[in-house]
Amino acid sequence: LEALTGYALERHDPELLGSENGALALLGAVMERQAALIARWMGVGFVHGVMNTDNMALSGETIDYGPCAFLDTYDPATVFSSIDRAGRYAYGNQPDIAHWNLARLAESLLLLIDADQEKAVSLAMEVLGRFPECFRTHHTQVLSAKLGLIQAEEGDLALASDFLELMKGAKADFTSTFAALTRSAVSGNFDGGSSEAVAWHARWSARIERQQRPKEEVLSVMRRANPVVIPRNHRVEEALAAAAAGDLSVLYRLLGALANPFEATPENEPFCDPPPPGDPPYRTFCGT
Repeated sequence: LEALTGYALERHDPELLGSENGALALLGAVMERQAALIARWMGVGFVHGVMNTDNMALSGETIDYGPCAFLDTYDPATVFSSIDRAGRYAYGNQPDIAHWNLARLAESLLLLIDADQEKAVSLAMEVLGRFPECFRTHHTQVLSAKLGLIQAEEGDLALASDFLELMKGAKADFTSTFAALTRSAVSGNFDGGSSEAVAWHARWSARIERQQRPKEEVLSVMRRANPVVIPRNHRVEEALAAAAAGDLSVLYRLLGALANPFEATPENEPFCDPPPPGDPPYRTFCGT
């Protein structure tokens, strides 16, 4: 365990090698990386689908893409994995599952954190207790970028949360709605479909104006945070089915569309639409 912990620090966090408590420092660094990673997942509607402890990497990279998928309609309770019948790994549960997994990592490091188990547990709990705020910080940064908010204000998270609630109530498409909001930063036109959405857009527009930043800068921030095209689940299935039948051209067209996901291009335009109405609920499997 000492050798593995030392190797992990040397490989991923060499600046922490001189720390008074290397195991505790590693736990904190892994926690920070996982909080940032999952905030980015959620910013593009990614659902990992099988966040077991062995599928979280110390490096803060996503591994084991078996049953992963992307949101179409926004709903935090969205589950795609066929084996996740209780919603343990639902889109909105991913931060809590990461927190739980990090607690298991902390347990494995207790012997190195301190010889006194009670003290080791106390020290580990102190680090783990910072995760909710750590994730909240990263998630707020992600959501702020999606809304084009460059200078932070106290109500930014509430503004973003209200928008997500409106999307949930309207069963709005996650990717398309944020792409439309990005376009509205220039045009001023946003079809929210309800009086509540119109009122929210007025709040958002006023918030953007208070920044007193050029529209080009706001648009640049939003474009980098809001893809216009993602690997839509029905398109992935289409490519898999064609490949299984010996035709890889569908896969190559999909990959070409995804090569530049933040810019609207002739290549990716046909891949931007959500699945047709009436499509059955999408399910993924560990072999996907």
